[in-house]
Amino acid sequence: MPLDPTAARVQREFRHTSPLLGCRFDPAGRFLFASAQDNSVQRFDLVSGARTALVGHAGWGRGMAVRAVGAATSSVEKAAALRAARGGALGSAAVAIPSPPADPFALVTADYHGKLIWWNGHDATPTPVRTVEAHAGWCRAVALSPDGATLATCGNDTLVKLWDAATGAPRRTLTGHTSHVYNVAFHPSGTRLVSADLLGTVKDWDTTTGACVRELDAKQMHKYDPTFRADIGGARGMAVAPDGRVACAGITNVSNAFAGVGNPLVVLFDWAEGKPKPLKPKDAFQGTAWGVGFLSDGTVVAAGGGSGGRVWFWTGSETTSTHTLTHAAHIRDLAIHPAGDRFAVACSTGAAVVYTLRRQS
Repeated sequence: MPLDPTAARVQREFRHTSPLLGCRFDPAGRFLFASAQDNSVQRFDLVSGARTALVGHAGWGRGMAVRAVGAATSSVEKAAALRAARGGALGSAAVAIPSPPADPFALVTADYHGKLIWWNGHDATPTPVRTVEAHAGWCRAVALSPDGATLATCGNDTLVKLWDAATGAPRRTLTGHTSHVYNVAFHPSGTRLVSADLLGTVKDWDTTTGACVRELDAKQMHKYDPTFRADIGGARGMAVAPDGRVACAGITNVSNAFAGVGNPLVVLFDWAEGKPKPLKPKDAFQGTAWGVGFLSDGTVVAAGGGSGGRVWFWTGSETTSTHTLTHAAHIRDLAIHPAGDRFAVACSTGAAVVYTLRRQS
């Protein structure tokens, strides 16, 4: 049964003292990780509500990826077990009940200085396990292949790089972008990778050969502002659906690059033909879409900010949003829970909010 965006409700809300930049769930959906402007990564436990700081970066970070280690309980099974242990409570009513051990997983985070750090994300107090000098300048995004074996990164040095996800050993460097590369995401096949840059060029790579197979056009997400002599745009968020659809989130109709004045935009590509389809908010809003993802029923959801925050939903074949959530704070990222029926947003106020949705009756 399809999910009902109009029934989205806050499941948990966490607070940190520094503005947040990005967020990701662990493979089992037990933890939410959020990177912050104080250079830390905060781990929020959705069961107990506990907050743990991961300290090791010397600059801002937004890119994060999580990798299951060994046999992990599925997110659906884990959620059911946690609910059963607590009589159905996953919120504040569950805090006093001892939590079961977390499934083991690795977390990889990236920062402004181009460094990657590996962590044992399930440890009581995670500390850096491995540090790799990945990019010259900001490493903007990290993605994990479907089989968990390969890590992809991208950065301001115009490069896309592939790494052994377990050891951090370099595998391949993909060249061809001519501007900052903002995002990367794997196709479900695992042998194809898409990357998007500041100019709105989306490259489709064959990871087995390193060849660029084709380019997709998201140039409506870019503008050169002659007044400020600056480029603005790029895919601030990117996601690939199980059916291969590629979604890029960013800004369009820019009138002032310095102030970031424009309108949010999601460009959706079908995989077979690569044709772009712009998805826009129904209501007028000035700002940027910073995160995008696909719910379990295929619904496209994006989040952003400008004058406050918004979460937009596009169901079916609609090109204008079918539902909008208004959020008081500027939203800087969005993460889809592994179960596909909830999502989280990271906010400029230091809040990390988890929303849950119900199935339509």
